[in-house]
Amino acid sequence: MHTISFDDFLRVELRVGRVLSASVFEGARKPAYILQVDFGEEIGIRKSSAQLTALYQPEDLVGRLVVGVVNFPRKQIGPLMSECLITGFHRADGAVALCVPDQDVPLGTRLL
Repeated sequence: MHTISFDDFLRVELRVGRVLSASVFEGARKPAYILQVDFGEEIGIRKSSAQLTALYQPEDLVGRLVVGVVNFPRKQIGPLMSECLITGFHRADGAVALCVPDQDVPLGTRLL
């Protein structure tokens, strides 16, 4: 395992957001949703492509808290400009389970 310093960790902006909308990403190479996530007043609303289709339906995602990396550079994914990375864990079967806070916290709160 490669180790990093605490300063390296602090450079990654992991923030809590709430999914405002989720729709099927038509034309994506791998099944995915387009999410619009509200990260609070300081960061605002960001779009992301998320490969969550195996475990979640779009309507199940709306209103949920998620954890996203908000300081990666924007990335073009087909017709979508992704503005953040929503975090999750791969299960043994390859499906992605969201990384989420287990309590309600203010939007934009940073993971430390």
